[in-house]
Amino acid sequence: MDKTAQTILIIRTSAMGDIVMASPLIRGLKQRFPKARLLWLVEPAFAKLLQEHPLLDGVILFDKSRWRMLLKQGKLLVLLGEIRELHNHLRQEAVDMVLDVQGLLRTRLLARLSGADERIGLISKEPGQFLMTCMVPKGGDGRRMGSEYCHLLEVLGGQAGGCQPEVYIANADQVGAQEHLTNAGVVVPYAVFAPFTTRPQKHWFDDRWAELACVLGSRLGLRSVLLGGPADTDRAERIVAATEGYAVNMAGGLALMQSAAVLSRAALVIGVDTGLVHMGTAFRRPTLALFGATRPYLETASPLTRVLYHRLPCSPCRRSPSCEGNFDCMQALTVAEVMQAAERICQVRHQL
Repeated sequence: MDKTAQTILIIRTSAMGDIVMASPLIRGLKQRFPKARLLWLVEPAFAKLLQEHPLLDGVILFDKSRWRMLLKQGKLLVLLGEIRELHNHLRQEAVDMVLDVQGLLRTRLLARLSGADERIGLISKEPGQFLMTCMVPKGGDGRRMGSEYCHLLEVLGGQAGGCQPEVYIANADQVGAQEHLTNAGVVVPYAVFAPFTTRPQKHWFDDRWAELACVLGSRLGLRSVLLGGPADTDRAERIVAATEGYAVNMAGGLALMQSAAVLSRAALVIGVDTGLVHMGTAFRRPTLALFGATRPYLETASPLTRVLYHRLPCSPCRRSPSCEGNFDCMQALTVAEVMQAAERICQVRHQL
């Protein structure tokens, strides 16, 4: 590996949780290459996750959605012009080393587009390995959050350390988050729920979220704030309506980093396998991750994160559930179990 790299480009264009889990690369690379400039190539929707990081020298945008639209509309000349523009931008940055930690054909093409002499990627089933100069197996301990990125740092001669994810929030987003909390009548301490994600087999059940909010409110005095995107608003409203005033719906009403700011102040974070839950670990908030169909990790760098997961013979099914919509792995997670874990992790926080 090049020990004198002047500019290093990290490619992890999406998604929110994966970017959070890959964020330890920034600090690890800065320690390994203290004089190097560090850049990150990312889709516009996730750029703010990175822009405030004090050790990152620049964020470069890859507008996948726009390129896909141009291709669909047959506007090939416009698309080629934008590809050339990104190519020129990357060349102007004089990138020496690229780390493609996403492992897709398109990210390998982007690595080649950079013109970097050294292009290092993680081995995956995707084609295009010939576009890279070095392929690294996904090593590390699969039970640990972001272990493949820690392993890559070690391959590069760096120290993974605790491999703690990091997210930084702009002051404007902190102020905006506080305004939303004040307007909703939410005061500290409060809990955050992150119940929503793109795959139904990763969801817990609405009646259990509502019951959990009531128990948290009556037993611990915590009001629960539901976070999510615009598509989650209706479902969040139904959950909140069944909580006897113990929960507030902010799903769809906050920008991404305002949601992060709300989460960063929470006394407790509970959610399914989604990026907001991974942020709970990054902010070192007491966090419970409810996993079933996926099991990306069982351990984290934070002593305040606990994963609740019941392994079944079909686990993890990932994108191919075989339970005919019963989602037995999530059914196994009861409100009583989650509440017991919540009380325990809050006690750990007070002991630290």
